[in-house]
This record gives sequence, structure tokens and C-alpha cells, in this order.
Amino acid sequence: MLNKNITLTKLALVLSIGAATAQIKDTTALGEVIINQNRLQIPFSKQSKNIQILTQEDIQRLPNRSINELLSNIPGVDIRQRGPFGSQADISIDGGSFEQTAILLNGVKITDPQSAHHNMNLPVPLEAIERIEIIRGPASRIFGINALTGAINIVTKKIESNQISAQVYSGSSFKDNEQTSAGKYYGKGVQLGSQFLTKQTSHGLYFGHEDSNGQRYNTASNNNKLYYDGTYQPNTANMIKANVGYINNQFGANGYYAAPNDKEAYEQVKTAFASLQSKHQLTQAFSISPRLSNRYNEDEYWYLGRETTKGRSKHYSNVFGAEINATLEHSYGTFGLGLESRFERINSTSISDHNRENYGGYLEFKTEAIEKLMINSGAYINYNSKFGWQVFPGLDLGYNITEHWKIVVNAGSSQRIPSFTDLYTNQTANVGNPTLSSENAYQIESGIKYLSNRVIAQVGYFHRRISDFIDWQKEDATTGSGTVIPWKPINIGKNKIDGFNASFRYNINDPSATTRYFTTLSYNYLNPSITLADGILSKYAIESLRHQVIANFTINHKNWMFTSANRFNERISYKSYFIADVRGSYQLQDLNIFVDVQNIFDKSYIEAAAVPMPGRWFSIGAKYKLNY
Repeated sequence: MLNKNITLTKLALVLSIGAATAQIKDTTALGEVIINQNRLQIPFSKQSKNIQILTQEDIQRLPNRSINELLSNIPGVDIRQRGPFGSQADISIDGGSFEQTAILLNGVKITDPQSAHHNMNLPVPLEAIERIEIIRGPASRIFGINALTGAINIVTKKIESNQISAQVYSGSSFKDNEQTSAGKYYGKGVQLGSQFLTKQTSHGLYFGHEDSNGQRYNTASNNNKLYYDGTYQPNTANMIKANVGYINNQFGANGYYAAPNDKEAYEQVKTAFASLQSKHQLTQAFSISPRLSNRYNEDEYWYLGRETTKGRSKHYSNVFGAEINATLEHSYGTFGLGLESRFERINSTSISDHNRENYGGYLEFKTEAIEKLMINSGAYINYNSKFGWQVFPGLDLGYNITEHWKIVVNAGSSQRIPSFTDLYTNQTANVGNPTLSSENAYQIESGIKYLSNRVIAQVGYFHRRISDFIDWQKEDATTGSGTVIPWKPINIGKNKIDGFNASFRYNINDPSATTRYFTTLSYNYLNPSITLADGILSKYAIESLRHQVIANFTINHKNWMFTSANRFNERISYKSYFIADVRGSYQLQDLNIFVDVQNIFDKSYIEAAAVPMPGRWFSIGAKYKLNY
């Protein structure tokens, strides 16, 4: 067959303008945030990598009610939702696939080995989140395998006071429900939180519930989340932290995976997560941090609806992880080292029973011994029971031109191991490929950064090359008997991408001003190139964003706040769309009342598969917080 070169030009212009509420921190506080990288703790102001932070204040002001919706406001992040209200979404960074982004909770990897379709099935209500860190670029040196194009780390709140909180909200499109003879489409939710301190312990318990009768035929959803965060600190040298979470998420899956024949499809995903970690400062210069974690996932899918067992599949997966990280301070710099093991198992009606083991070791070194220059180098060595040995070196350099200006250069490599679905699934429309090789990436990036009390700005360029890129493909034809040829994953070769990005964050007014504004601007340009054969259909390779524009505006005047959040997306294989959301709120002592309108212009759009997203949606709600 003749080869045709498909060059995908992706332009993402991101403009985000927001005002601080009475509690919102300025750019100085953001610069002091310590990015959680497990071994080397580096403030945001000294980072040489391209990192985005979604703060708790951002979460409070944006007209969003799920982590999926929040991340659509981050430059370089591509959220492809199959359903609203947090039911299901795929996430990728800077033109990568949804399988190439590692998801972490407080530094603990929670990536699903069955399929990254479940990575965002997270047991954490928004009320429990302190911030979300987005690390762009290969991050295997820091977090291990599957951080091919980046990582997203969700950091829960550090409990500093006794507090109870509650939030309720309800909304509707005011459009007729297609599944009932009367009534409108609607949704509602509640979030509850309680946190308290003793002399040596802190505890946070959070609950979230959301349900909706959908926004079109067979899209009703219902999910419940429960999350606990506990810390025991007997002295300043020792700390133990426990996290436990559970989510039961079920939804109508009309058009999610096999349109148009899956109109009656339904899915239920249950995820339980637990981690236990500690930190011990053994000497003034040496500390260790051991960690244990377990993630259990149960996925049940009814292709023809729950009324029949025909077309039903069920999957049970379990991941156990053990890590130990250490930091050694020396006059020349800081050494970080660590070991990890990860055991993955799946029991499935369509994938069968499989397990694999993964072992890794880290070694990093950070120094500022040379005046004005920060060097952060290291490597991660990995052994997988199926894919063997790999080494991922990396280097970050930051040179301070002046007190405020810094030049940065980064280079690194990373790996993505195929999921169990990639390797072994056996269905009528999808067949796995056990001969797949792992994906490997190399990226180099350079840029310049500026940081002052009011301004954070950066401009950068990167080049990334992925070898053995995995895509699901099939011939655009049927067999002689009329049987449709199934999709199958293959290593299609190299995936190259060049990108340019710029961002600007500015605190316009003094924090003591009655009316305040806060501005961030960012621009991203991506130019990927993939080669496909004639007559071959691709499931994922040509569905990334081509253009992305995000523009948010918030003004805070006394107790009033107004936010307008806007985004424009143009995908390679979908129509472009512009979505505008607004929020107005009023703070009355401990009570905050808000009104949201999402998709205010009632635009029709699709982010993934054949799933139209909701039209105009009105919501009203209230938040209450009481410190005691």
C-alpha cells in the first residue's frame, strides 16, 4: 500500500484570567509550593521542568464539579470526556495518547493496568484536594514507567484546623428527558468534609455523591466517593500518613466504545485504593520514606444493557506497590535514591488471567555548587517480567541570568508498557496483540523563565520522538462474509512532535484592594508527524487536538465574584467547538452561594468517540465551611 504522511499541526493558545478571592494567594506563595517528586523536593520557583499548578483557589472559583472538568482549563492537557459529571474521561498531555500519562495521588502511582480508560476513576472529592500538579514532558526518571509524556499528581489537603464543610448543588438543561414521558434532564450532588487535629494526629474524612438522569438517551450516571486522609507525627523527625479511598461509579455508556450499536450499553466501575507511607529524618542529612500501596478495580460492562447477560464482560484488576525513597544532603548537593516494586494482576472474562511484575531503581543528584546554576540529573532503571530491562536517564539545567530571569534546558527518556487490554483482549470488535513492544520516548526542551512577586512567565520549545508508538488500527473493509474486521493494536513506528509554549501569570492589583484581578496567559504550539498506510483506519493516532484556546476571566469585588471560563478546541477528526461557562458567587460569612451556567451558548460538540456532550446547563449551589 502507498504510505501517506499525516502531519498534525496543533496550536493551543491558552488565556486564563482570574481574580483572587479574599483567601487567594499571590504569585509569591505559588513560587514557594514544593513540587512532590518523592525524593528531591524542589520549590516551584526553582523548577527547570515545565510544570503547571491548579491551586485550591482555582478549584474554588472555576465553574466545574469534577477533576476531569477542572483539567480542561490547563494548557497542554487534553481531556476527552465520554460523559459529563466525571463519569468517564481520557487524559493526555502535549499530544500524547491517554495511555502515556501517569496519574498519581500524593505521589503514589494509581495507573490502571487494564486500561487507562479507568485512570480518572478517582475516589477523591474536590473538597479534599489542595492542588493538582501537571508535570509536562517525560517523567519516568521521577515517577517510573508509563509517565511517557508527563504525569498528573493530585495532592490532598494538609489539615491545619478543625473544620466541617458541606456543599450541595443541583442543575438542569431544562430539556425533555427522552426516556420518560415527562420531566427534564437534571443532576444533583453533595460533598461533605470533616477534618480535625490532635496534638500528634490529623484526620480528614470526605464524602461525595453525584447523580443525574443524563443529558441524552441512556446517559444517566451515579457515583459515590469516600476518602480518608490521616497523619500521625510524634515528633518533627517522624511522620506516618495513611490514605484510603473508594468510588462506585455507574453510568449509561451510549456511544462510549462501540457506536452506533451500543445504544443500550451500561458500565459500572468500582475502585478501592489504600496507601501507607512515612518519612523519617534519621540524621540532619539523611531521610528515608517507605511506602506501601494497593489499588483494586472492578469493571463490569453490559454491551446490550443490564437486562441481558449477552455481551456482558467483567474485569478484576489488582496492583500492589512497595517503595522506599531516600534523600542524602551533602556539601556538594542532594542525592535522591529509591527502589520500587509493582505487582499487577487481572482476572477477566475477555482478557483472561494474567499477571506481571515490575522492579525499578532511581538515582538522582541536585546541586547548586556552581554559582547561578542548578543541575538536576539522574536515571531510572526498570525491569519488567515481560519487557525486560530499560534505563531512562535525564538532565535538567537551570541558569539564573539575574534574580528574576532563568534559562532552562531539559533532556530525558521514558517508557510506556502496553496495558493488559492492549496485549490480551479478545472481543468481536477488538483483539489484543501479545507481541507488542513497549513505547519509548526521548525529549529535549529549552526555555526561559521569569519569576517575581507579581509575575511568573516562561517560554519554551521541545522536540519529542516516540519509537514503537502503539495505535489501534484496522483495514477500512469487511471480510467476504460481511464480518467486520476487528481493531488491533500494533507498533506503527515513530511519532515525532515539535512544540512551542509560553505562559504568563500576573497579579494585577494589590491583595488589599477592594476589587482584584489575577491574570494568566499561555500559548502552546504542537506539530506532530505520524505515517499511516492507505486504507488503514486509526482509533487514536489522529484524534488529538489541532488547536486549543482557553480564556478565563474572574473579578472579585468585596464579597462578590464572577468567573467566565471559555475554551476553543479543534480536533483532527472532529468539528471545532467553542464552550463558555460562567459562575457568579456571593460570600456571606461562612456561606458561599453560587450559580453556574455551563455551555452558555448551547453548542453541540464531541470530545471522544460518538458521545455528544451536554448543551446549556444551569446549576445553583451552596458551600458552607465552619472552623471550630
